[in-house]
Amino acid sequence: MLKDPVCGMEVDETKAAATSLFQGTTYYFCTQACKNAFDKAPEKYPEEEE
Repeated sequence: MLKDPVCGMEVDETKAAATSLFQGTTYYFCTQACKNAFDKAPEKYPEEEE
């Protein structure tokens, strides 16, 4: 499970509602709304911890 960088919710990468690619990293989101927030200012969210 990965964390949605916007809300912190755990997201199963195979069932994510949306994804975004930023600086070579794929981010996974629980909802389209979280993806939209991320896409407006991706640099303000912490990098995904693997």
